[in-house]
Amino acid sequence: MEQEEQRIPKPKWLKVKLPTGENYRKVRSLVDEHKLHTICESGNCPNMGECWGEGTATFMILGNICTRSCGFCAVSTGKPLEADPFEPARVANSVKLMGVKHAVITSVDRDDLADGGSEIWVKTVELVRAKSPGTTMETLIPDFAGNWENLQRIIDVAPDIVSHNLETVRRLTKQVRIQAKYDRSLEVLFRLKKGGMRTKSGVMLGLGETRDEVLETMEDLRSVQVDVLTLGQYLQPTRKHLPVQEFVTPEQFKEYEEIGLKMGYRFVESGPLVRSSYHAEKHLF
Repeated sequence: MEQEEQRIPKPKWLKVKLPTGENYRKVRSLVDEHKLHTICESGNCPNMGECWGEGTATFMILGNICTRSCGFCAVSTGKPLEADPFEPARVANSVKLMGVKHAVITSVDRDDLADGGSEIWVKTVELVRAKSPGTTMETLIPDFAGNWENLQRIIDVAPDIVSHNLETVRRLTKQVRIQAKYDRSLEVLFRLKKGGMRTKSGVMLGLGETRDEVLETMEDLRSVQVDVLTLGQYLQPTRKHLPVQEFVTPEQFKEYEEIGLKMGYRFVESGPLVRSSYHAEKHLF
């Protein structure tokens, strides 16, 4: 069946406010002026207007071209440019200019680099910390292709929260996260926790998973002691990406939230428009 035939209309609860306001324009100007990449834009995030209106943004480092071709992601795929050694300083300067209290930093996958981009990650965290010592940080990291030496660099620099998204249930992983592995992601989160990190992970719903599979995934993440869980609705970025199989109701998201809290998560953000960095400042503890 063609993807076009599978498209189903968005329900009323997925309406998003258009970006407006003075704070939004200020962030827009800073992002453009300093040539920053934000996952807000590259990932077509539905909360960009709300978050930028609050004066916050999720910065994406290591360029804006990913070496992986996940079926859900709007970020461009291809051969990336060389890593920019000045990028960490630009991000740190912008965090300071924006007066960000809690910075979220993510990156594309850089499987083309021997260090997986981990050294740029470290420099970014160190420079943000040096220029804005009162700013807390969440780093949303890739799996570094299972290179644990590269992962250890993140642990050593000790961000306040380290997030790595599982994205989907075990059965759909090969289809949704083509070059990733379900168990490898769980091991990333386990190693982070062993290293003393506060950990977080996110899962998209509406890709064809069952309720039992969602609960199994939530249990798997708790088995490696993940502290914070985000659950949100998958939205098809373009017609070339995986189609939405189901729009999960707000009531179902609420049930997952209640179940997650009973499982022992410190925080559960669960709702149609929830994304990895949504309300990230609330997840400090």
